[in-house]
Amino acid sequence: QVQLVESGGGLVQAGDSLRLSCLASGRIFSDYGMGWFRQAPGKEREFVGATSTSGGRPYYADSVKGRFTISGDSAKNTVYLQMNSLKPEDTGVYYCAARRSSMFVVTKANLYDYWGQGTQVTVSS
Repeated sequence: QVQLVESGGGLVQAGDSLRLSCLASGRIFSDYGMGWFRQAPGKEREFVGATSTSGGRPYYADSVKGRFTISGDSAKNTVYLQMNSLKPEDTGVYYCAARRSSMFVVTKANLYDYWGQGTQVTVSS
């Protein structure tokens, strides 16, 4: 069982940066692919970016490519989502998720095994 807790959300202006953190209860880096998703009011949960257990580079949605970066600190069991040049359309609740033995990057939310509670990001124009 893996428990995930996101933090770092907030209210920022367009062009600002935020770093979200996802703290895991157990060892995740070697056993789980990690994904970030977001959900705006009235919309479906949307893929943002993800890693796999194969050690390859993270994969990002086109809407955030070049602005968002996923990284991790294995000693802290924490995965980060660095968000730069934020836009109002980035507003939403951001979730991290873990998928067991994920050799490949997975973009579909229903294929993830564990989810955090989410953290709100609001970008004003």
